[in-house]
Amino acid sequence: MSEHPLPPAHSGIAGTGTSAPQAGRGLVAIFGSTFFELIGYFMLMPLLLLRLKGDGLSTSMAGLFAATGWVGIFAITPFASAITQRLGRRPTLWLAAAVPVVAIAGFLATDALAAWFVFEFISGAASGLRWVLAEAVVAEFAPPRQRGRMVGIFETMIGTTFVIGPALLAAVGPQSPLALWLVLTSVSVGLVWSLLIPRLPAAADQHSARVGLHGVWQALRAHPLIMTIGFVGGFFESGLTSLLPLYGLALGLGAAAAALLVSASGLGSALMMLPAGLLADRLSHHPRWPTPGRARLALMHGCALVTLLATLFIPFVAGTPWLAAVIAFVWGGAGGSLYTLAMIDIGSREEGITLVNSTAVLVLAYTLGGVLAPALGAALLDLSPVFGFPALLIAVALPGWWLLRRART
Repeated sequence: MSEHPLPPAHSGIAGTGTSAPQAGRGLVAIFGSTFFELIGYFMLMPLLLLRLKGDGLSTSMAGLFAATGWVGIFAITPFASAITQRLGRRPTLWLAAAVPVVAIAGFLATDALAAWFVFEFISGAASGLRWVLAEAVVAEFAPPRQRGRMVGIFETMIGTTFVIGPALLAAVGPQSPLALWLVLTSVSVGLVWSLLIPRLPAAADQHSARVGLHGVWQALRAHPLIMTIGFVGGFFESGLTSLLPLYGLALGLGAAAAALLVSASGLGSALMMLPAGLLADRLSHHPRWPTPGRARLALMHGCALVTLLATLFIPFVAGTPWLAAVIAFVWGGAGGSLYTLAMIDIGSREEGITLVNSTAVLVLAYTLGGVLAPALGAALLDLSPVFGFPALLIAVALPGWWLLRRART
């Protein structure tokens, strides 16, 4: 996301001492392990919340429990590069797959609430570690001319786990004694898939890159636009999704119609991330663009513009409620595409531990947007649904579009 021409993209894992077939096996193993681990994780959260509420826990305490996993993600993300530097990429992926198995075994072993908070924290931390490292490895080791395709497929696959996990839980029943065992089985399969990851070459900057908070700060200073893109993407894709049912009710929609707004956002995200990646591949090698980075920047600017234009239509939704589903679809698709394109860009520009640092910045910004959107949005829906809520969304979309436009020109 620099305003200067980007350096030539590296050749991925095949150019760092690992054969193309081995690189392919590594990507398949990372895809499979992430898929099964996330299915288990997205079954686990609603399952535990429903059981805690069934045991009479207060709503505020249940909300605090749900936030504990996000605290774990926030806590581990800045140190993902330090852990990776110390252990290596493959052992770190193994660690991220093994910790959730231990945590879920802990949920099965005890009903003590304090212990559950601890297990939820370490489970969230492990998910955050996998989030950063798996994204970085896929972006770095994908073939350069297919990086957009691979990252797009990976992000789309992750999106499907948001649906498959809760659907499996609904099929089994949250009160069923088999539900938690099914979660344990899923994350255990993810651990086995992780063990299939072949030996990865040592990162070129294994011993020279800055890590931890210093490394994250260095990445942020070098490419501050990553923070903007991640925040806007997380705000409109992840954060607003959790708020859409409340927005629908504020518009006067019924409960079922309000809930369908979440499906519209998720559908937009699932359908648009892969096309965004394919388009990035195509334009990055088009003679019109002097550098691949300029093409990706133009695509990100377009996504930010679409987000802003959709947000400007909010005042018309009150008289045309069906328009809310269209806007939710656009928010989900544009927000997910922003994140995908940012990941493709930093994967094309960087590698090794430096790439892990930049991915950590993107994940932190995305998570921050995802947390602030429901917190601030819910308050403004209560105070001023007609003026305050749209003003908040415009206050996020407009600077994002302006900064990308400025970087492009």
